[in-house]
Amino acid sequence: MSTTDEIKARLDIVNYIQQYVPLKKAGRNFKACCPFHAENTPSFVVNPDTQSWRCFGACAEGGDIFSFAMKHQGWSFKEALEQLGNQAGVEVKKISPEQKQRSDSQDKLRGLLQTAADFYHTHLMSGDTPDVHETMRYVKDKRGLTDETIKQFGIGYAPQGWQNMIEVLTDLGYKEDDIIESGMAVKNDNGRVYDRFRNRLMIPIRDDRGRVIAFGARALSPDDNPKYLNSPQTPIFDKSRTLFGLDLAKRSIRDSETAVIVEGYMDVIQAFQAGFTNVIAQMGTAMTDTQLKSIAPRYAKKIVMALDSDAAGQNATRRSLETARQTLVADYTGQLSIDIRVLQIPDAKDPDDLLREDPTLWQTAVDTALPVADFVINMEVANLPDNASLQEREAVARRILPILIASENNLYKQDNIQKLALKLRIAERDLMAWSQDQRQQETLRPAPSPRVDNNEAPPIDYDLLEPPPLFDDELDEFHTLPDFDVSVQQPNIKIVPKREDSLEQYCLRALFLNPASYYAVNRKFNELAGENEQLQNGALGDLRDRDFSQVEHQALIHCFIDAVSQHEVEVLEYVEQNLDAILIGHLEALLCDELEHLQGRVHSKFGGDFVQIWTKHQQSKTIDNHHVELLEKSLKLREQRLRREIDDLGFLQRDAQDQGDFNASIEYGGQINTLKIALNSLNAEISTLSTQLL
Repeated sequence: MSTTDEIKARLDIVNYIQQYVPLKKAGRNFKACCPFHAENTPSFVVNPDTQSWRCFGACAEGGDIFSFAMKHQGWSFKEALEQLGNQAGVEVKKISPEQKQRSDSQDKLRGLLQTAADFYHTHLMSGDTPDVHETMRYVKDKRGLTDETIKQFGIGYAPQGWQNMIEVLTDLGYKEDDIIESGMAVKNDNGRVYDRFRNRLMIPIRDDRGRVIAFGARALSPDDNPKYLNSPQTPIFDKSRTLFGLDLAKRSIRDSETAVIVEGYMDVIQAFQAGFTNVIAQMGTAMTDTQLKSIAPRYAKKIVMALDSDAAGQNATRRSLETARQTLVADYTGQLSIDIRVLQIPDAKDPDDLLREDPTLWQTAVDTALPVADFVINMEVANLPDNASLQEREAVARRILPILIASENNLYKQDNIQKLALKLRIAERDLMAWSQDQRQQETLRPAPSPRVDNNEAPPIDYDLLEPPPLFDDELDEFHTLPDFDVSVQQPNIKIVPKREDSLEQYCLRALFLNPASYYAVNRKFNELAGENEQLQNGALGDLRDRDFSQVEHQALIHCFIDAVSQHEVEVLEYVEQNLDAILIGHLEALLCDELEHLQGRVHSKFGGDFVQIWTKHQQSKTIDNHHVELLEKSLKLREQRLRREIDDLGFLQRDAQDQGDFNASIEYGGQINTLKIALNSLNAEISTLSTQLL
């Protein structure tokens, strides 16, 4: 039994969820209004037999006890595993000695930085020197911050001097190397070590779990440069992956489904003081794809960019929008899954100014933020002369067309093109033609070569290798899945489902071994949905984590989708960087049989050798048969999900009828009919694909 299975066996999902949601017994199940969105008719169902929950309202999400804990608490899988393991009295699987050493080292650095933050904050609040008093006057009089805000963000003061922090930390037993590694001290070319931060206002930077990982330090003297001095990159701080204030804002962002992105620490702090708690700041001159993915769609469905209104801020906004476009359209459909807006601040340079001058204008500015297309068109066209030539207008059009067509929603795309055509006095058909050219050019760009180690292993002759089985063929453990066709699908490749989750394992393994096949699966769903938007966005939408019942599989497919949606690093390199050690172990177990058969041994499951073997393996596969096989299994996976949802909706419908709530009964009936339409399409296509595999 796996660790997660043991935890689920010891913790009852009904008892756990009842701590947070007032469940009401209804037949064999329990129901309530969904805790993740506002509703009047209960659509949240907990099934004690399957130990699962599902929302049939606006959330349209579900899962097991781990999924609920992660969504309700904002935990990662690792955090949920640790917390639920503690409650269940189950010891979570230990990590390797190397992983443990790295984790301990990072914990030490976090403890060191928390000590520094406490020192700075105490010095500001309790210090009795002219420098401290002057700093407090700056914070309260010039910045307008209250004691409550200062405490909430842990704002502090780094006193003048070269050895203050070093002495504090060494007295507590920290080594000089640890202090330097944390970014709190600097060693010059002569070997002298001194405090990095001196006579500065100190703002702790925390990760999304509230742990101090760095500092932003504002100069208090006009002679001190730079104005803001941040911690350097360290083993626990990467500014491209960090959003300031997310630890405090994530619950508000999730509740409102809106995140407002600002440029500076003070913008966030002023927003919180004014009562706007869904505001966070990017770290750096423009938002990165990692920052975007840390909030969307996990917390936010709408993002409002509220950067400074000066030239630098506007350019940063433009770069952030381009990053968002590249991130959100990486999927084959090009669907812009996040509503992105741009806030333009009236008569003020930045959000900090507006919030201090008149906080009541802030919400209006957020509510009236411009759609991306309007902002980009206005920004680019403003720089054109009145008598701009066709060449100048075409250059502008080609620059901004990728952003304007970043949604596959034809209505929005057509509206954006019409706006641009009107502004530039260029025919719509020409704009569409240019847009198509650009898309084709992007499609034809060669994929980046996989990264490999210089010490390459001897080449492997794949023609001499017998294709390994995708599952162990231990027939004594064989159990037939409902509606699962067990047969020999290919010569030398046997599919022998031996557990209830074998279908999930097959799809995960096939996707990780051939990431490009994910687009083919989604194209098939899109093809079956046709022009029906309800099916496109629901029952026949893209393959997602809700198609998987096991929480480990949900976490793996979620990371996989993120990996194929970015283009900076190879898929498995991204996975290695973003999966915790426990989930890496699950993925290794999923893949290692085939990889060990190919490589003979796996030196490092995600090292350079692995990437070479994995890449060459893709070239050796019989693409056509495996392609059809994966399509069939993916459709069967979706079929199982829809059958579960139909059963749960049937329960809700019967309960509504018993309660005399006929409107709700009709609504649930409509949802059931939609799922049945999708199910019929799936069954017909599965039959066709199965015939091709005979």
